Amino acid sequence: MQPALLLAIPLLPLVAAILAGLGGRWLGRRGAHTVTILAVAASCGLSCLVLKAVYVDGAPPYNGTVYTWLHSDGMTMPVGFLIDRLSALMMVVVTFVSLCVHVYTIGYMHDDPGYTRFFAYISLFTFSMLMLVMANNFLQLFFGWEAVGVVSYLLIGFWYTRPTAIFASLKAFIVNRIGDFGFVLGIAAVAYFSHSVDYKDAFGLAARLAHDSIALGGGRSVNALTCICICLFIGAMGKSAQVPLHVWLPDSMEGPTPISALIHAATMVTAGIFMVARMSPLFEYSEPALSFVLIIGATTAFFMGMLGVVNNDIKRVIAYSTLSQLGYMTVALGVSAYGAAIFHLMTHAFFKALLFLAAGSVIIGMHHEQDMRRMGGLARYMPITAITCWIGALALIGTPFFSGFYSKDTIIEAAAASHRFGASYAYWCVLCGVFVTALYTFRMLFLTFHGPERFRSTRAAQEGNPDPGHETHHEPDAGHGAPADPHESPWVVTLPLIALAIPSVLIGALTVGQILFGDYFGRSLLVLPGHNPLARVAEEYPGALLMAVQGFASPTFLCAAAGVLTAWVCFLWRPALAARAAERLAPLRRLLVNKYYFDWFNEHVVAALTRGIGITLWKGGDQALIDGALVNGSALTVGWFGGLARRLQSGYLYSYAFWMVIGLAVLLGWFLAYA
Repeated sequence: MQPALLLAIPLLPLVAAILAGLGGRWLGRRGAHTVTILAVAASCGLSCLVLKAVYVDGAPPYNGTVYTWLHSDGMTMPVGFLIDRLSALMMVVVTFVSLCVHVYTIGYMHDDPGYTRFFAYISLFTFSMLMLVMANNFLQLFFGWEAVGVVSYLLIGFWYTRPTAIFASLKAFIVNRIGDFGFVLGIAAVAYFSHSVDYKDAFGLAARLAHDSIALGGGRSVNALTCICICLFIGAMGKSAQVPLHVWLPDSMEGPTPISALIHAATMVTAGIFMVARMSPLFEYSEPALSFVLIIGATTAFFMGMLGVVNNDIKRVIAYSTLSQLGYMTVALGVSAYGAAIFHLMTHAFFKALLFLAAGSVIIGMHHEQDMRRMGGLARYMPITAITCWIGALALIGTPFFSGFYSKDTIIEAAAASHRFGASYAYWCVLCGVFVTALYTFRMLFLTFHGPERFRSTRAAQEGNPDPGHETHHEPDAGHGAPADPHESPWVVTLPLIALAIPSVLIGALTVGQILFGDYFGRSLLVLPGHNPLARVAEEYPGALLMAVQGFASPTFLCAAAGVLTAWVCFLWRPALAARAAERLAPLRRLLVNKYYFDWFNEHVVAALTRGIGITLWKGGDQALIDGALVNGSALTVGWFGGLARRLQSGYLYSYAFWMVIGLAVLLGWFLAYA
């Protein structure tokens, strides 16, 4: 692999972003989307060539320095690439999903005044993510990590005239900074022990670090490798929205739908999953760190999925499903099934991007309405959107023969086969999460595409008796009219849906044998002997087709079928049952509607405490101590002594003679006392 070819993959989207961002007026709308789409398409094509080279042609991994940024105290800080089967797979997934989102954006944002700016942002986002997944050292990893965070802040707050969008972007930025603080500490610890920021040097010291300690004072210490791994994972908790640093992700739905798909499908939120998989040579030597990862992931998978059952915003329901699926990936990491985590990351990228873009198509057809309670019966008006959304939903709940089945079912089996601390808790969380996922997914499908056409009665009620206090959650209508009926979206919207629907069905069956149960990853991932639950699962692997057939008798499918049946009964056949259940389970519903009170706790406890500490430091530390005592106090003290000295320096002879006599008397008394 030539370094020039590898450089072109991230630099093409960067150049396109600069052209669209700085030369948007000169290029115009057509020029901006043409430049960025061609650049991302070229990156996607080159990424496919790289994947072919490392997998089909058997080229050795490339690990080289492109540019040395800094030498400091014997430590080199380079910009370089590590291209193996893991990074090549991620490059293809990122660029393909990004390409679909770019094409989709032409239709979705065509009347938005920030059209060229949006294309510049998403192209820059693609560059940032590519730099992250291609990095061969912690410095470049951190650069891509932070660049993704900055651009996501710009994209979530893209409609900056909306206070909710500004709040959501700030929330995402601040919560990610909390996670990044741990991430920086982990990188600093790696640099301290290895005197290098290169992956290879850190991985080579992993076995020794497992026996080193970091002194905490008072005779206490903590295992060095466990501390490093937990700090790195705290960064992943922020980026990949794991409990309790998950609170930013649902609010990020304030951004336009294309960026919701890009952030939540294959890029930003999966950065933490990729990072932990890449750091498998470190995590494998720390059982406590892996158990910590496992428990956090299991908690996220089940409890965050529950929130999707009570939400009525179509985009937020899909966002909560993202939280849950990220929990599944984290569970796979925690049981050392790194290949299963990356495999689910890949399949999830396709069907989750499909679901988000389908939701955006619904929003366009409904003239930017997002409340599912005001939809219904849309399948007859938007058949392509409905069919592709059904495909994404079936893949999401793990229906046999769909891509999500192969990855999700394997994660559940890996959790069952693992003997790590927390594995039993994780197994029941992910198994029960299958029921919850099917329930909220098909609730969304039935409320949106089937049942009575509620948008007619809603529109008539609003026209006949407008309620000034009625609040509608919707994206800004960029100049669309309001015809009587919904309509199918244009081809630039439906074509990416079809392109994503195909791998949502086929990619799992075509690749499960090689990626999960073959030797696809090779030496890209490290699993110590006795740690690999996938080896035990592979012993019973009968082939992709037979695995799907057997899946119809598995507990996973039974849980999914129960969730679908419950959704059909409660939201399509007998909607009154849902209302009755909500009344009887009012305390639970209140807990879910308030999102387990995480936001309330953050606002009224964490934020209030932080503001209190800030005010105390301001009033007590800055004003009273620094300005009052040190600055103004020292000035007053000097002035007081100056005033006293001024009284002594009167200029009169008798005054000086008096003080001379006093001084002489003091000296004489001292001499007589000690002579």
